[in-house]
Amino acid sequence: MGALTLTPNVATWSIAALATLGVILRPFAWPEAIWATLGAVLLVVLGLMPWSVALEGVAKGTDVYLFLVGMMLLSEVARKEGLFDWLAAHAVRAARGSATRLFTLVYLVGTVVTVFLSNDACAVVLTPAVFAATKAAGVKQPLPYLFICAFIANAASFVLPISNPANLVVFAEHMPPLGRWLATFTLPSLLAIVATYVVLRLTQNGALRAETVATDVETPALGRGGTIAAVGILATGAALIGASAAGIELGLPTFVAGLATTLVVVAVNRGGLVEVARDVSWSVLPLVAGLFVLVEALEKTGVLGMLAAMLRRAAEADPAATAWAGGALVAFGSNLVNNLPAGLLAGAAVQAAHAPETVAGAILIGVDLGPNLSVTGSLATILWLTAIRREGEDVSAWSFLKLGLLVMPPALALALGALILA
Repeated sequence: MGALTLTPNVATWSIAALATLGVILRPFAWPEAIWATLGAVLLVVLGLMPWSVALEGVAKGTDVYLFLVGMMLLSEVARKEGLFDWLAAHAVRAARGSATRLFTLVYLVGTVVTVFLSNDACAVVLTPAVFAATKAAGVKQPLPYLFICAFIANAASFVLPISNPANLVVFAEHMPPLGRWLATFTLPSLLAIVATYVVLRLTQNGALRAETVATDVETPALGRGGTIAAVGILATGAALIGASAAGIELGLPTFVAGLATTLVVVAVNRGGLVEVARDVSWSVLPLVAGLFVLVEALEKTGVLGMLAAMLRRAAEADPAATAWAGGALVAFGSNLVNNLPAGLLAGAAVQAAHAPETVAGAILIGVDLGPNLSVTGSLATILWLTAIRREGEDVSAWSFLKLGLLVMPPALALALGALILA
């Protein structure tokens, strides 16, 4: 009888695990979205999850979909209007022929973009710009520079609440005021950013020393469309900061800003909307929707209540040890199931358990920083992978993991230590 009772739960967990494995390994070279969607549909078809519950799961991702569409529209318009080429030429000139100076410059820009526009924006908006910069500079191996866009997107994603949408999920309605947030996360963020830079620089140093960077680069003219795209990106950053301060979800302001920028550029150019829409990576949306459905299914198995009870007992017994263990477990676990579902489950458990702020902060650091271990650890890294494939580059899961094993653990240990010991 017991075995029969457990069967639906075991089946649900098995399908979720296989779907996640498909997202990570991409068997038959099928896109990640197919595996996440297939897992979600299978849960419904086998009767493990009613259609109504699956639709509830899809609906929970509405804010994320709006955010992503807004950012992807901004990125595509900026790319087509030559904004990235214009910025790339200036970046190469500022590097003055030094590959390491260009590397540092890209890292600093990536940090700023992540902090004020979010980690997903860093992956979507900065990656094409960096590729354009390396092309303009005559760089033969662009990957060391492109890696920055992936790793800083996660390393700098807890400087501000808006730096990662997952931050809003973990704290939900218990989001600390900005002053307390900065007091809590400034030092851990700084250590994570610096540690990530040091390890990345050391691991890529051989490739950088062998590289030559052009000094005489022609700067293309920036037309009206490119100027409008730049203003749109800056306005989006301001809108995100304002929305965060007002406690408003970030998706709708981002979508409105991205759509408005696109329509203005199209109006100025008297056409081009179809071309922009055609080149947006729409497959990201079913991927995210599928992950939300998988999380909804896992919640129905009772895993949330179990996690909340465990977290509550551990936090009451030893808050510091719970913070260390919780942050580390979530960090590594995010790479097994992607940090979007991991963040949703962890955030719900934190709220249900009424966990202390230090424990909640450690779990947030794990959700944000942990995905630097694997290429499918976070949505930002998946978006980055999509962006570099579009430019003719690719990184295997194993290659990224070998680098992530060097980059992520030191940054995680320093960030958690700064949070807990302080």
